[in-house]
This record gives sequence, C-alpha cells and structure tokens, in this order.
Amino acid sequence: MGFPGTWMTESESMVYRVVPKCACSTIGQIMYYSDHGRFFDGDIHDAKDGMHKWAFGPSQAQISGNVRDHKSLAFTCVRNPYTRILSSFFDKICGIQRNGKRYRGNLVPTLIYNYGIEVGGDDGKGEFDQIASFRRFLLFARDTIRWRRPMDPDIHWSAMSGHVSTFIVNGGRYDQIFWTEKFNDGMQNVLDELQTPHAVNLAEIPRFNESEGHGPKRAHPVEDYFDDLSMHLVYEIYKQDFELFKYDFENPANKMPIGEIDLDEVHAKLGD
Repeated sequence: MGFPGTWMTESESMVYRVVPKCACSTIGQIMYYSDHGRFFDGDIHDAKDGMHKWAFGPSQAQISGNVRDHKSLAFTCVRNPYTRILSSFFDKICGIQRNGKRYRGNLVPTLIYNYGIEVGGDDGKGEFDQIASFRRFLLFARDTIRWRRPMDPDIHWSAMSGHVSTFIVNGGRYDQIFWTEKFNDGMQNVLDELQTPHAVNLAEIPRFNESEGHGPKRAHPVEDYFDDLSMHLVYEIYKQDFELFKYDFENPANKMPIGEIDLDEVHAKLGD
C-alpha cells in the first residue's frame, strides 16, 4: 500500500502525513518555502513539482526509502473532531470549489434528495437552517463510514486515526504529532529539530486556508450544532480520534485538547 497522503521536501528535511482539514495547506506551504525560499503560487495541493508527494509515481521510491529507514523527522497534525466535521460540511458540502463546481459532482444533489439537506442555494451564499442541515449531513457521514453507503467515506470526514494509521502500518514512525489548535507551538517544535535550506520564521508565515470563502459562514457557536444525538453520532465515528489525540468529547464548545498525545500509545493502537 505504501504511504498514501505523504509529502516530503525535496531536500528530505521532513516528512509529513497529510490529514485533510488539519492545516495541511499551511504546512505544505511551509515545507515548500523551507526548500525554495518562496511560497508556491496557488493551492499547494495543486503543486506538481517542488516537493515529493506519494501521488507522484517518481516520488514513491524516495518517500518509501526515507520513511522505512526513518531518515528524516516525520510528523502530522490533528484537529478537534467537532470543528473538523463542521469545517468539512461548510467547505465541501455547502461550498463552491476552486474549479467553480460543487464538490464531487452529484454528491450534493444526492444529499439534498436523500437526506433533505440545504446548502445555501446555487452559490452557497443563501440563508438556510445550518443546524438542521448539518445534523442531516452527519447522518450521511456516519452512513458512509459505518456502512460505506451510499458511497465510501470521503477523506475530508473519515477519521483522522485512519489517515494517521496507514503511515504506521506500512513501516513509518512519527516523531511528532501536534494540534491545529496549537499550531505555532507544534510547528515550531518541528522546525526546531530541522536543518532546512531556507529558515522559516513562523511569525511571518500567513495562514493558507484554501477552503475559506468556498461556502457560507458558520452562523452559530460550534456547540449549537451538536445535540445529544449528534454527539452520539460523532462519538460513534470519531471515538478513537478523541481518545488518541486527547480532545474533549463531553464539551463541543471546548476545541482545545485536554491531555498530551502519547506517541507510543498512538503507534501501539494504530499499528495493528
């Protein structure tokens, strides 16, 4: 299977396992800048050169050799499951994507028809009952993850532990896993361990939120979207994410972690 979702700098200074909706655009741009002294002009996900990505055939042998021999610092970044699934809804379901179209073609019409959700009209900017539609989307996300119906789960709402685990199962080991909510601290800890061709000053790095502006603004506090049933569904889907990455399931209003990530625990539980 190899190392899907893995990016590596051309200098092989660092290896990153992408977890969608967890600051991956910013991290990718930092990696690119650390090698080239400039940012990629556009969405880093569209970059076809300037860094190694598992999706590129010629990069796979270099990534595999590096990861299996643990030549470079390897890391990833995670996010509160409540805010991550909300972000996926507003970006991927309600939003118009950078190609000017809806995400995954007929996905949104299928959701409207089968689950009764609304998405803010053709441009994603109209008024609608965000809370009711999000809760219906959550049922759909659960159906895709639990029963793979009416489709396989999408990478943007499948569990973080699933993304993180492929790296371990196939022979990799993480040196650091940090939280989106404490991004500067976590990314700085990574950079402190590296020698890069170009120095990175995090204070001067913009946030590359490529999904921002795709869809409607969130109109309510995070906790308003999650009633008892919604919390039950979230726990059913993301139980391991809450436990391994130390987030607060009991309080959707608390986006901050409530403990320290135990790397040995992560490797033991996701390495099976």
